[in-house]
Amino acid sequence: MTAGSNGLLDRLRTAGIDPDDSEELRLNKSLLMFATGLASVASMLWLVIYWSLGPQFSSTLPFSFQILLAVNLAIYIRWGNFDFFRLSQLTLLLFFPFVVQWSIGNFITSSGIAIWGLLAPVGALLFFGVRESFGWFIAYLFLLAMSGFFDFHLAEAEFQTKTQVPVRTAVVFFALNFAAVATIIFLLLRFAIVEKQRAQTRLNDAHRLLQIEQERSERLLLNILPGPVAERLKNSNQTIADGFADVTVMFADIVNFTHVAEGMAPTQVFAMLNRIFSSFDELAEEFGLEKIKTIGDAYMVAGGLNDGQADYSVAIADMALAMRELLRRDFTVNESHLEVRIGIGTGPVVAGVVGKKKFIYDLWGDTVNIASRITSEGVPGMIQVDATTYRRLKERFDFHEPQTIYLKGKGNMEVHRMIGRRGAAAA
Repeated sequence: MTAGSNGLLDRLRTAGIDPDDSEELRLNKSLLMFATGLASVASMLWLVIYWSLGPQFSSTLPFSFQILLAVNLAIYIRWGNFDFFRLSQLTLLLFFPFVVQWSIGNFITSSGIAIWGLLAPVGALLFFGVRESFGWFIAYLFLLAMSGFFDFHLAEAEFQTKTQVPVRTAVVFFALNFAAVATIIFLLLRFAIVEKQRAQTRLNDAHRLLQIEQERSERLLLNILPGPVAERLKNSNQTIADGFADVTVMFADIVNFTHVAEGMAPTQVFAMLNRIFSSFDELAEEFGLEKIKTIGDAYMVAGGLNDGQADYSVAIADMALAMRELLRRDFTVNESHLEVRIGIGTGPVVAGVVGKKKFIYDLWGDTVNIASRITSEGVPGMIQVDATTYRRLKERFDFHEPQTIYLKGKGNMEVHRMIGRRGAAAA
């Protein structure tokens, strides 16, 4: 068998469906191929049964119908013009039943074979759509009315000239014709509904997968940006930059990280940082704070950027104590017994999304600079806060005596070293 014939058989098996066809077009092609097969088989059976019951009519018309169906199908399979294929097939289904009826006699002698023409408007409804099918139905009614008109006026002449069909044969074929057409219509509608249900199932599955991917993208975006900022970024292409009059910012810097990492493989360094910073992420979520970013071995978090935490300065202080305690107590997270320096500052900041690709949500302003610099000036295990933060926390937390340190670009500044929650040391 040649490659060309193999390709023809493949297209026949797949109803001439192309990979780029839409779901609706695939269904229309499958339906029309199915209808063509049903009509071909039914017409052959019709002729065989008619002959077996006695009347001997010419087989020219039924045979011509089969040839035309086959030739039309071959043209479609060869050139793939579906528009021409469905138009010509429906035309054959519409006109040929009336031609056969006229060749036999009238409605009675042909056993109502004109009912087969109803397949054309039903097929148009399935293959073309509601609007286009109306014209086919009008054409069927016109042919039906025209046949009835001539049958009424020529009935006596036809009765005398046409071949007489036994009453039993006529009755049997009235039932067979109506049953066959009803069966084909039922099978076509059933096939269409089943295929549409399958397509709907595929669509639902695709929609479900799309929702899963969308939720995954949402989670990824929320891991990068605060919730309100993520919503604004999705709904607008404008630059996002906001001023906040009061935000508490905290930096946590791992002490001697570079020295510890020198003797470790890159994967070990990554694993160590990932364990520590993942634990910090959990604490930030627990206290309702917003992680901003990690910078090498430093961790930055802020409170007051959203409405989720009213007393955000206290929450930042509690998180700082929890971070320090975590590294001191949990050596499954802190296998290398690392320590942190922590600095906290409170004041106005500017927050926004930087860039268009690989963007990041970041903070700017003196408050950020102060928090970063008092972190670097601290000692291991120490939590240092600026004067503004101290005034907010002094009623709930214990502090050492204030110290004055020199910050580059800012001069001398008073800082306060946090001990812990009030009453915690006594307890």
